[in-house]
Amino acid sequence: MRRVPRSRFLSENLEIQGRGGGVVIGRLGLTNYDSRRPPRANRANESGRVRRQTVARRRDDDEDDDARGMATMMAMSTMHASRAGAAMRGGCAREGGDDAVRCAFKKRCGGAAAAAVRRARRGSAPGRERVMMRAVFPCVVRAAQASDGVVKTNVLVVGGGGREHALCWKLASSASTGALYCAPGNAGIANERGVEMVALDERDHAAVVKFCQEKAIGLVVVGPEAPLVDGLADTLVKANVPVFGPSKSAARLEGSKSFMKDLCAKYNIPTAEYAKFTNVEEAKAYIKSKGAPIVVKTDGLAAGKGVIVAMDVQDALDAVDDMLVGAKFGSAGNEIVVEEFLDGEEASFFAVVGGGKAVALASAQDHKRVGDGDTGLNTGGMGAYSPAPVVTQEITDIVMRDIIKPTVDGMAAEGCPFTGVIFAGLMIAKDGRVKLLEHNIRFGDPECQVLMARLTSDLTALLLAAATGTLEDASVTWSDDSAVVIVMAANGYPGSYAKGEVISGLDAAAACEGVKVLHAGTASSASGDVVSAGGRVLGVTAYGKSITEAAERAYGAVDVIQWPGGFNRRDIGWRAIAREKQG
Repeated sequence: MRRVPRSRFLSENLEIQGRGGGVVIGRLGLTNYDSRRPPRANRANESGRVRRQTVARRRDDDEDDDARGMATMMAMSTMHASRAGAAMRGGCAREGGDDAVRCAFKKRCGGAAAAAVRRARRGSAPGRERVMMRAVFPCVVRAAQASDGVVKTNVLVVGGGGREHALCWKLASSASTGALYCAPGNAGIANERGVEMVALDERDHAAVVKFCQEKAIGLVVVGPEAPLVDGLADTLVKANVPVFGPSKSAARLEGSKSFMKDLCAKYNIPTAEYAKFTNVEEAKAYIKSKGAPIVVKTDGLAAGKGVIVAMDVQDALDAVDDMLVGAKFGSAGNEIVVEEFLDGEEASFFAVVGGGKAVALASAQDHKRVGDGDTGLNTGGMGAYSPAPVVTQEITDIVMRDIIKPTVDGMAAEGCPFTGVIFAGLMIAKDGRVKLLEHNIRFGDPECQVLMARLTSDLTALLLAAATGTLEDASVTWSDDSAVVIVMAANGYPGSYAKGEVISGLDAAAACEGVKVLHAGTASSASGDVVSAGGRVLGVTAYGKSITEAAERAYGAVDVIQWPGGFNRRDIGWRAIAREKQG
């Protein structure tokens, strides 16, 4: 057990946490191995021996030596560190440092695991790792379960929209979640059982790290893309806080459309033909040569509004002026991407990624246009449903093989390995060909709402496995039910809109059968009323045996809510409902 496995995230200061507190087992002398860095950046770690002289005071005590071996194995994963922390409760933690490690394993694990470790040491290096894994970790799991039945991880969710409410809702119900915090949250999250809202500015990285250290946070889940593009994950990683979300470099997959398109071109990922421009006249000449329909996109983030699907040339030329001349989207439009219009049916595909592995999630389909019949301007999303019938098992296999895997491998090869969720926007042609519209580096909103409604396995365990590079241990299960979310938005969205309008009837809506009302742009007034505070304000989510039934339940709840200043589409799920009617 001398070589550091490539799939593990190690840190110099490994803190073993239990629900009742934590214990630092010392500076293990481990050179940082960061799965986000390219392999050659970790070459010294791969070939070097794990230095364990700081874990123990001497090597002349066989039992202490066994405990050191177990502790070193524990250091191979922060997930297993949590298990060790649970094992240390019951008197071991108060001894502190190395004594706590030896105490925990002597008291809880007994001689059988220790003997197995001694036998393992006599084998080859790879064999030692496998035997010690089998010998040590089951013992630790048993010790933890003997204490309170399940290992707990304290979680911080960063964000305050509908996606974050859905994540908090599901994380709160996960068996492996300990204390759960959300910053900054919203009015709905504030009333979610098991969630504590905290006043943290996600842009103040030092404050976020300090909070994580004070609250023994074992996992940070970053909901929106902006903090990731700003490098929050990098700061957390440097502070040895496990985070579900990509580094700043890897966040370019969404933060820069030109980066994403260039990656696709280099690694043969099927996508629309494109060109990049900073010059107005060159962009207009290209558009005129291609004709319409055509798509014009800002290179940077524009809150889901920086994509113009131009059905005639003049609209495309106007979009170029808005982005490059009028700075309608600020610095996001300093460079633009003009690409081929793709025809077919759109779908949203999600894969959780970590340690070079990817696990596909359930399918979903959203509705981007503001108006019924998919008309009007693009929005962040006016509703969604899951599963998406168009995403068959055959399509899933194609996407994993031709889009997700080349993306994960390509990002690693480019020196920016990806950790988090890849949200691939797909266009599926009638002949079954699939092309990538765009990559996103976070759960979609509103797709996240329907995914969380259908997820039946432990979300905390899944996201922690990705954050620590142990997805080979992950398990994901889904309900056979369908789910639909209807977005209620403020009048005027995606343009200008009013804020501070009182919304009532929320409790009555939540009492409807199979309904969960998830908040996005809401706040609490001084009098305690829920008021609108954004463009997309509520996500009324419902379960059903079919998309048809789920949609009926969702719309029934929408009609109970009293908000004169809001609106919603009335045809969410229409494609799937039409398929269901056809049988």
